[in-house]
Amino acid sequence: MQNLSTAFNNFPQLTTENLILRETTLADAPAVFQIFADDKVTKYHDLETATSLEQIQLLIERRMERFKNQQGIRWGIAKKEDNVIIGSCGYGIKNRFQAEIGYELARGYWRKGLMTEALKAIIDWGFHQLDLNRIEAFVMLENTASIKLLENLKFVEEGLLREYGFWKGQFHDLKIFSLLKRDYSNPV
Repeated sequence: MQNLSTAFNNFPQLTTENLILRETTLADAPAVFQIFADDKVTKYHDLETATSLEQIQLLIERRMERFKNQQGIRWGIAKKEDNVIIGSCGYGIKNRFQAEIGYELARGYWRKGLMTEALKAIIDWGFHQLDLNRIEAFVMLENTASIKLLENLKFVEEGLLREYGFWKGQFHDLKIFSLLKRDYSNPV
């Protein structure tokens, strides 16, 4: 178990059976652009669909800055065979023992178990390296695939937050899910 400052000394690389979870760099911008330029990927995301490489470069720089300031960590999800980014997952740090999980994946890799594989690795890292007690997720009601993913990972639905989110010019009702360390029994 580490404290925040120790865990954020160097960007941790995680590996799973099929994936490398690593820091995303500006060299990855073209691959990340392909993900965020897809309206279906950004449909439930609090980001607009990307229209330029510059938008993605700013996104990557923001994520790097958040890591440097210990505000969050976002791993690029890369396939082991070619190390090309196909999505991302990570945490926004809320306080010493609590974080919000987030993720997205290129459409060509949906429903293949890859996000489950990636999230199991970062959940394990969050509970054991960051010593988190609670991991939260906020999901739009219509995002049934994300809801199913969280339920399969043993997240518990806690309720409905009416008009909690605001992006793309409108308010959104969100379901809140949580996974507590004491209930976590699915190490990688």
